[in-house]
Amino acid sequence: MKLKELESWLQQVDAFEEPKILLEQYPTSPHIAACMLYTIQNTFNDIEGKLVADLGCGCGVLSIGAAMLAAGLCVGFDIDNDALDIFRRNAEEFEISNVDLVQCDLCSLEAEAYAKKFDTVIMNPPFGTKHNQGMDMKFLWAAITMAKTAVYSLHKTSTREHIQKKANGWGVKMEVIAGKNNTVHLFSKIFKHLLCTLFTELRYDLPASYKFHKKKSVDIQVDFLRFSKA
Repeated sequence: MKLKELESWLQQVDAFEEPKILLEQYPTSPHIAACMLYTIQNTFNDIEGKLVADLGCGCGVLSIGAAMLAAGLCVGFDIDNDALDIFRRNAEEFEISNVDLVQCDLCSLEAEAYAKKFDTVIMNPPFGTKHNQGMDMKFLWAAITMAKTAVYSLHKTSTREHIQKKANGWGVKMEVIAGKNNTVHLFSKIFKHLLCTLFTELRYDLPASYKFHKKKSVDIQVDFLRFSKA
């Protein structure tokens, strides 16, 4: 499947109807989701035939995209049943069967519950507002615990140094696939094709989703990171 085709399909995935601010529910845009998944598969071969976990899956855009790229099974984890209901509806409308759902609080999950159960973990975690400080690191630790091979995640560029220190302490290798002031580390045909879309700087277009938002959208500088197990 070509990148543009994948993005076109993901544009049809329904997003949150009444997003919850305390859960930092913001949709992952079809463009970013498609670029993430296309890179994960075509550069690292970490989706097709793999057991994939999608943490904080929300309405399922990453899971559904992974399923379209022939994941063996993609399991979405989320605390919010309303979001999971939309996910179920999306999966039914796309007639996708290689997805499953788990409702749980990832921050309270037993460390060994899903330890090394998944080949690949993908996620767009909460960035950690003043109400959820440190939530991004809790999600990342859960992801690293669950993955056999690699974790792919979006994080604010401003937290890169902190995340690198955490990764070093956890004994995992962190690579910046796309992010501000980063030289793209792979120049395969796939990455040459993606340069026009990802560049070396990735901007997360955060739409106005809540009443207190004054602007229609805000661009946040984010990193697309890969964590690989030693």
